Amino acid sequence: MKKSILISTILALSLSAATISFNDAPVVTERTMPSNGHTILSYNDAIKSATPSIVYIFTKEDSPHRMQQMNPFFEQFFGHGISPQQSQPRQGLGSGVIISKDGYIATSNHVIDHADEITVSIGGDTTEYPAKVIGKDPKSDLAVIKINAKKELPAILMGHSDNLKIGDVVFAIGNPFGVGQSVTQGIISAQNKNSIGINEYENFIQTDASINPGNSGGALVDSRGALVGINSAIVTRSGGNNGIGFAIEVDMVRDITKQLIESGSISRGYLGVSIGNLNTELRKLYKNAEGAMVIEVRPDSPAEKAGLQRGDLITQIDQKSIDSASALKNSIGKYKPGSTVAVTFERDKKLQTVKIKLGDLNSEEISAQSDNTLLDGLQLSNLDMKARYNYRINEDVEGVLITDVDVKSEAYEQNIRPGDVVMQVEKHLTPDIATLKKVLEKYKGEYKRVYINRGGRVFVTALK
Repeated sequence: MKKSILISTILALSLSAATISFNDAPVVTERTMPSNGHTILSYNDAIKSATPSIVYIFTKEDSPHRMQQMNPFFEQFFGHGISPQQSQPRQGLGSGVIISKDGYIATSNHVIDHADEITVSIGGDTTEYPAKVIGKDPKSDLAVIKINAKKELPAILMGHSDNLKIGDVVFAIGNPFGVGQSVTQGIISAQNKNSIGINEYENFIQTDASINPGNSGGALVDSRGALVGINSAIVTRSGGNNGIGFAIEVDMVRDITKQLIESGSISRGYLGVSIGNLNTELRKLYKNAEGAMVIEVRPDSPAEKAGLQRGDLITQIDQKSIDSASALKNSIGKYKPGSTVAVTFERDKKLQTVKIKLGDLNSEEISAQSDNTLLDGLQLSNLDMKARYNYRINEDVEGVLITDVDVKSEAYEQNIRPGDVVMQVEKHLTPDIATLKKVLEKYKGEYKRVYINRGGRVFVTALK
């Protein structure tokens, strides 16, 4: 018994020997009202300059155009996809931001894409203005429309991305659910979010300010009322707001809208590499822990001409750090075709820098599309992870993805739609475009049975 007591005492002393000193907050000695009993805390003065710059956008689509399956992120704003047989007129609503006194308005591309009619109203004013599309950039999901109001319009104050900090108070302003102008409050939860899978070029602010259907294309403003982002989408499992919303950062909004207004389209530089991120195992092979790893160098591309090789790790563009594949894509996309950039990369654990004159991304894509127009009226793409995610295609489905269908084509008449997967032609499986091309050459000029997978169900049609 004495031995047991002695052991317990020693154990208690040994446990009490460890100490910790906490960094205690000061003791709260008082709580105060914002001022006195006649004053309340309010952001009304801070945002009242911004609210007149927010517009409501109403769209009407008379014809089906390209019956394109929606990115699942945008289904939050426009319902749950489009039926292949749907042909009746469709209506939509969204928001926009006046960015110039003469009527230029920034909004989300998915708000006005394929619209036959666009109508705009400003704030509480019941006047409706017809709008015309100035330019669209699906890759960033931004668009510019214009109205002729015959008066100066209240252009919003434009902020700068460099001034943003996590924790800043922000407000989402728009027309949620079509109920009229509403303001919701939150903070900047994160910055420079990419690889979300919403757009091809991504640089998002994440916020917990409520963004709901109808808010898309509207403004995210700071506590001064200055624009810091264009509301884009939410992540939700229930269809409601779960405090994870995304807005396109204001610097990207500036760059894209300026190009669209001045030229009507976006020109982006082209490097000519397929890239990926480092994982834990790959980091062991490089001195640098971050960068964009070159997986493939395309033939005759600027990258090949400059000597870049598979396995190179790109760490800087013009001395600005690159920490991921998305960062490299966004960085190169900001340069005009023909620009010369300094590309720093690691090879064999040594850094090298080369000067590369960028090509034109648009020209390269047009060339690639012409190669992939193998069936009349169809645009095709090999299946990759992003395509599977965007079109909700299971991993066990193999084939060639249809990304676009000409409404005047025989394929459209045969009920083929974007999102369908060509699995087989006659007796030949078609796991990729190269195989499909060879098979089609074999049956050139003939009608052939084409097997299509749509949403897990297979049907067959005959195409020439």
